[in-house]
Amino acid sequence: MKSGMPGIKSTLFLCLHYVLQYAAPREVTVPEGPLYRVAGFPLSVPCFVSGYEGPRMQDFEWFLYKDDSNGKQMGVVSTKDKGFPYAPFLGRVRNGEVRVDRDSGDHVRLVIQRLRTDDQGKYECYTPSTDSVYLGSYSGSVVVKVIDDTLQIRHSRSLTGQPLPEGAELTLTCSASINSKQLTHLSVTFGKRDGQAGSGGAAGPELSSVREIISIDKLLGVVPGHNYKKRYEDGDITLEKRNVVGGQDLYIMKIKVLQTEDTGAYFCEAAQWIRDPDVSWQKIAHRALDIGNLTVTPLSESLSVTSTPRGEVTLQVGSPLLLTCEVNGLPSDVNSGLQVQWMKRGSAGGEFIGSGGVEVEVAKMSPDGVVTWGDDVSRASGGSMEKVAEARYSLKLFSARPSDSGVYRCVVSVYAGRRSPAPSTPATLTQKSEGVTVNLKTKDVVVSAEAQLARGPLLKRGSTITLLCTATITTTGPAQAQVQWFRWPIPELRTKSPESPTPEPTEPKLVAALTYDGVVEIYINGSEVSMDRLSPVQYRLRVHAATVEDQGMYACHAEAWGQDPHGGWYNSGVKAESNAVTVYLYARVADLLLIPLVVGVSSALLVGIVIIAAVTCCFMKRLAKQRVRR
Repeated sequence: MKSGMPGIKSTLFLCLHYVLQYAAPREVTVPEGPLYRVAGFPLSVPCFVSGYEGPRMQDFEWFLYKDDSNGKQMGVVSTKDKGFPYAPFLGRVRNGEVRVDRDSGDHVRLVIQRLRTDDQGKYECYTPSTDSVYLGSYSGSVVVKVIDDTLQIRHSRSLTGQPLPEGAELTLTCSASINSKQLTHLSVTFGKRDGQAGSGGAAGPELSSVREIISIDKLLGVVPGHNYKKRYEDGDITLEKRNVVGGQDLYIMKIKVLQTEDTGAYFCEAAQWIRDPDVSWQKIAHRALDIGNLTVTPLSESLSVTSTPRGEVTLQVGSPLLLTCEVNGLPSDVNSGLQVQWMKRGSAGGEFIGSGGVEVEVAKMSPDGVVTWGDDVSRASGGSMEKVAEARYSLKLFSARPSDSGVYRCVVSVYAGRRSPAPSTPATLTQKSEGVTVNLKTKDVVVSAEAQLARGPLLKRGSTITLLCTATITTTGPAQAQVQWFRWPIPELRTKSPESPTPEPTEPKLVAALTYDGVVEIYINGSEVSMDRLSPVQYRLRVHAATVEDQGMYACHAEAWGQDPHGGWYNSGVKAESNAVTVYLYARVADLLLIPLVVGVSSALLVGIVIIAAVTCCFMKRLAKQRVRR
């Protein structure tokens, strides 16, 4: 039995070998034909082998059976034999026009770089055997039909190289057609590449330098290039196809708003497509045509913004202030929208800071002519902003105030090629004018303020605190005082110990104010407060039913407001702070009477406790003595 075991194993191994061979036989695969390709353009036919034995790197041989060869084969190219090609292909193989490109060890492509009419026929891909047993298919065949080149392309006008300004519109046209008996489709692409335009041909421009702008693809869909999707979605780039009866179809591309990055060499490319039997689309011909070079000049090279008057302006308070902004260098053939702003940098009260401080918006006119006012909305009734001429804008303040002093700049945002831009559209360019320094002369104003506590009985909790403020203004012309009352806590008495911490200063709290036009404003809650004017110079603050929280240090601030010749009131910026008045609240009489009552009750309780303790102690001692006697 043992001697028979090796024979059985050999038999099982051979059976398994043949089963595996039948399960995965060698197979050579090529595309299903026929394949229609255009003369003068490349042919690429894939071929791969599977189910083989031997090395991963397989060899391939290509044969051609022409239609009139009566079944005779012609060697085209081989991966292992340089002498394999027949005479018609030998020179083309040597110069690389006909070759085998290897995708992997068992997957190659037959490439004919420039297809000829007599290249038509049946192509066979053969793989020399590397198997121990001849099993499966060792070749595959596909029919290739070579059709005439009927693709035509032309343009109506070329770019002359004349620069166009940023924001201008560009229109390019291209005509293309095909005339084929087979069902083929046409696509048209407009593109741009860096550098100067070269000569167009069948192969077209180098793909590495091409940026596709927009296309009408083989299924008549409009497809923007990768870098132009946003501009296409915004409607800045369009492509239209117009059918021309009896001629080539016309394709019109428009770039409505040119940008500086649109500088480059433009071309139009037409491609012919066919659907192979495996339902895949193949580009079988393409031809590019150079349209010309374009240079887009940046708006920044020509734009300038100036404001007048220039330098420094000094005015009397109440005089009108007129500033003008002029925009120069806008291309006349570009319809652009402008947003004009007047900005001011300065300080309150007319004290000029120079280049420091925060720049705030005074007024703004949008591209559609709507005027809005900045932080000081009261200027909407005391000033105007207008477009007085093309690219010329004015700002007028009817009656200048001391707070209007500062450095004014005109800020212009240009939306090149967009007369009415969307709110989210960024400006093409923003420029500022040189600053105009505006100084306002104010009248000599002197302000004084004095605070005092009104005479009366001793202040207690629940009393009415009455404070008086005498505010005087010395000036020429009408003037009014605006008075404010402030309060802060009474500083605590510090001990003489050096270790005692220094109390932190407390900010005063605004209690009430009487404005220059007689309006009373109360700023604290929890207390009943009133404020009035007793005479042209005396102002009264009353705190009714005062509580402990109302005591503290009180002071009044007086600020002078003047009247301009037009009747408008303005803040002169001159102010004064009074002395501080200390307000302390004493205890009420009812509170003082409560003290002896509390003291009396406490004393009575103490005496009672002492008496009870003494009596209890004596009683316990007598009780103890009686127990001892017994």
